Amino acid sequence: MENRIVSLVIDAADAESLAQFWAEALGWQVVKHGRYGASIGIDGGPFEIDFRFVPDGPKLTKNRLHLDVKPVNRDQAAELSRLLALGARQADVGQGDRNWVVLADPEGNEFCLCRP
Repeated sequence: MENRIVSLVIDAADAESLAQFWAEALGWQVVKHGRYGASIGIDGGPFEIDFRFVPDGPKLTKNRLHLDVKPVNRDQAAELSRLLALGARQADVGQGDRNWVVLADPEGNEFCLCRP
């Protein structure tokens, strides 16, 4: 017997806004809205990222899991500028001088912007 991962679930204070940020960041679409949050994906694709409303307040600790994103049709510097304009911010998690950039989404969830 085998299993497939069909979604990654991210807790959010404002699930709709966070879903919109990640949809724009990844070039995906918001594919579901509901009373518990929103989901993004590629229309008809086998995998989604689900943003679920939780009333916990702001994120207080470092992620145990994070996304690595890699630009497809632009260089790292151009993608960094685009993500910052969407609402990401640079983050320091002790990474030192690396060839990737650590960012945080609008709710503080860290992710890495890799080189193409």
